[in-house]
Amino acid sequence: MDAFWFEVKAIIKERIPAPTFRMWIEPLEIQSFEDDSISLLCPNNFSKNRVNDKFLPMIEDEVSKITGKGLNIDLIVSGNNTKVSGNNKSAAKNKKIYSVKTTRNTPKQLSIPSISASLNGGRLLRRNFSFDNFVVGNSNQFAYSAALSMASNDTSCQGSLFLLSNTGLGKSHLSQSIGHQILAQKPSDRVFYVTAEDFTNEMVRSYKENKIEKFKEKYRTKCDVLLLEDIHFLTGKDGTQQELAMTLDYLFEANKKIIFSSCYLPADIPKMNDQLVSRLSSSVISNIESPDYKMRMKILKKKSVQSKVKIAPEIIEYLASELTDNIRQLESGLVGVTAKSSLLGAPIDLDLARSVVGNIARQRKAITLDSIKKLIVKEYRVTTAELMSKSRKQNIVRPRQMAIYLSRKHTDQPLQAIGKSYNRYHATALYAFNAVEKGRKENNAMKRQVEILEGKLLAG
Repeated sequence: MDAFWFEVKAIIKERIPAPTFRMWIEPLEIQSFEDDSISLLCPNNFSKNRVNDKFLPMIEDEVSKITGKGLNIDLIVSGNNTKVSGNNKSAAKNKKIYSVKTTRNTPKQLSIPSISASLNGGRLLRRNFSFDNFVVGNSNQFAYSAALSMASNDTSCQGSLFLLSNTGLGKSHLSQSIGHQILAQKPSDRVFYVTAEDFTNEMVRSYKENKIEKFKEKYRTKCDVLLLEDIHFLTGKDGTQQELAMTLDYLFEANKKIIFSSCYLPADIPKMNDQLVSRLSSSVISNIESPDYKMRMKILKKKSVQSKVKIAPEIIEYLASELTDNIRQLESGLVGVTAKSSLLGAPIDLDLARSVVGNIARQRKAITLDSIKKLIVKEYRVTTAELMSKSRKQNIVRPRQMAIYLSRKHTDQPLQAIGKSYNRYHATALYAFNAVEKGRKENNAMKRQVEILEGKLLAG
């Protein structure tokens, strides 16, 4: 019996990502094997429901191949009489209908009160940012496993996770996936999803409105899970760093879950106090690399299925071989070919794909540190020497900050190289980027200014 189940699991292991197998299939144990049914033990109700929804048809298929006949698959929670079973719907179609059966003596379970799935504080989670929609490969397998473990395991000694990657590689997706799964298991948990900028602005506003004690109570005692994005935004903000460090102490002591994300390692974030760096560095640090060709293929196939667009394999292969920077670029290419096909009424063929990829490539090639510098000089009527000078006059500082912002957003140059091109240190360049990003979000005039400059930059 055990040998049979070992064979079934070995086959399923080849069909699904390794972290998914370890989380959902490996814990299943065979309890009984009769002529017409198999009973499998699940560790808990959440596992049972997940296996039933996502993997039971696969298990049934492999069991049928090995035994040569269709069998009922019963999922039973250890120490519980409730089970999920598969029943023959029709011999001709050889399919199952999965239904929940409860033994007569089992007391009726009380219904869970209607609880809103929205977060208790901060931003809303994106609906499509879930583990099911995350494509796993060599570049992100450890980060995926660590995130899934934190989201699923209440007894894990892993208290905090630090997701590290460049822009567009999936750290926000993983962070929000943790939030989704925790809320699916425990809808009453208080999950806060905020950016470091949100945290800072909320703290400042609390001081102005004399509500700082309420702010502290919210994050220190009323938070079960904290998803904190873009932690590098706190560079140079001493007051916010001290408050966050104290908040983390409270959360760590209460065994709460904390997920950070950033483009930089904790020790590499400039002007960060030692206490906070120590807290961040104690997390499990999971790096996400750029996807390889095989993974880019998987991403494009999954995205095309999700968008219900049929794209020939050779088009997928072409896009995967040409768009190599990050996942957002892949999505841009896929959206580009489908949109152009729809607008022109043309089929999605290699010529159309080449035109879209060529446009993306031309934009990237045309945008350099020098081209951005020339644009800023022209638009703001300043000189290159003034941009690179030590002047702190507002009519020089603002163009310089805008140039650094555009350089960071539209080139692949590291922040150190961008800062050096304007005779500035890495920390100053990061401050300039954050200043424009904040102004763009809070000031409509600044937002419009950025949009105009980006439009001219992309138009060459």
